[in-house]
Amino acid sequence: MHLLVAVTPHGFGHAAQVAPVINALAQRLPALRVTVQSTVAAWFLRQRIRADFQLVDRATDFGLMMNSGLDIDLESSATAYADLHSSWEARVSEEASRLRALAPDLVLADAPYLTLAAAQAAAIPALALCSLNWADIYRCYFAQRSEAPRILEQMQAAYNSARAFLCPEPSMPMRRLNNTVTIAPIAARGRNRREALNELLGLDSDAALVLVAPGGVKTRFAMEHWPADQNIHWLVSEDWRVAHPCATAFEQTGMAFSDLVVSCDAVLGKCGYGTVTECVVNGTPLLYIPRPGWPEEPTLLRWLNDHQAAVEVPPEKLASGDFRDSVAAVRALRVRRCEPDGVEQAAAVLQSYLQPVALAVDAAADGDDGITGNTA
Repeated sequence: MHLLVAVTPHGFGHAAQVAPVINALAQRLPALRVTVQSTVAAWFLRQRIRADFQLVDRATDFGLMMNSGLDIDLESSATAYADLHSSWEARVSEEASRLRALAPDLVLADAPYLTLAAAQAAAIPALALCSLNWADIYRCYFAQRSEAPRILEQMQAAYNSARAFLCPEPSMPMRRLNNTVTIAPIAARGRNRREALNELLGLDSDAALVLVAPGGVKTRFAMEHWPADQNIHWLVSEDWRVAHPCATAFEQTGMAFSDLVVSCDAVLGKCGYGTVTECVVNGTPLLYIPRPGWPEEPTLLRWLNDHQAAVEVPPEKLASGDFRDSVAAVRALRVRRCEPDGVEQAAAVLQSYLQPVALAVDAAADGDDGITGNTA
């Protein structure tokens, strides 16, 4: 059995979303062979995906071109989509040839639509899994452009070609797709290691610990200017090279990211699916940075508020670094946790497509030619 997983390299959220499903599926099907096709950083994929997999360092989509994790380069994005679709049929044919060479029994896309169109052309079964789709994101920003109707028609046809599009709660509305299947939330569950963190960082039990995680698209806050007298300790990416007496690179803790999420008093970041669901599943509030106009945000924010897990951080706080009242507010919240049951639900769907392959392979290995009854 061979599963090919195509992952959008727009930040880390798509990889974080699909990784628990791969892990659960590998538990169900120990003989499964997994290929991941993406340009998401290999270290992140190997941190999140516990099953063995082969990495194909290639992407068939880009999501949106970003100036930072909070700022979309709209003109570059529109140009990139126009370029991709100017030779759509050739791109689909080329990708179909690649898929035939890889010979997967099933394709899972989160959520590159070109891969889905290519799977259809190569007659390979395919499923989609995502809390958004790029057709609706494209429509939100670029519907007024002259090339948009043709591009949207091709994008939607690609998504609708999947046998099913699994939409983990809370997904944005996808009313123009005809194959959506709603499932429960997907998130990685962590282990609370707060006592070990306090000891490692030399923190008192009353100190606040905040994980700064604005997503995989490069974004950096000017934390050097943030006050050091707030009784708040920040865990930040090593890449930021933050020089602040109350900041530590989270890589230096040696702990899994999901363990850090559940061990902190809050996460500081934007409303992205992975951040939102990992916060709720692990009972950690989100200090969320608004993304005005981002079409997925209303759904995610409504869900966060339903679970009492959100406190807004206005832009001026990122500039001043004065988080005393915000951190006090999140520490007063009692998050209504939920179970990440979508992980097993998605794995069960994938298994239903792969299990017949496994049975056929076993039958062939046993010498069963499929003929039954009396042959005398």
